[in-house]
Amino acid sequence: MDKHDVLTQWRLQRTLNKLEREKEYYFQRIERAERDRLNLEANGEKFARERYFMKKPGEDVFIIEEKD
Repeated sequence: MDKHDVLTQWRLQRTLNKLEREKEYYFQRIERAERDRLNLEANGEKFARERYFMKKPGEDVFIIEEKD
């Protein structure tokens, strides 16, 4: 088989498209992690309470979920 045949080029293009989608996904994950890190540095207590539902001893926590 020739490396320039249609089937090989199609497979290479499909692999390239998949890798580009994965690249975008990981860039988004990195951005989200960076925002989380900045939120944690800015206000650790608020971040822990909202993200991990942490509370102080003797407190009650109510979680309200909005339906779409």
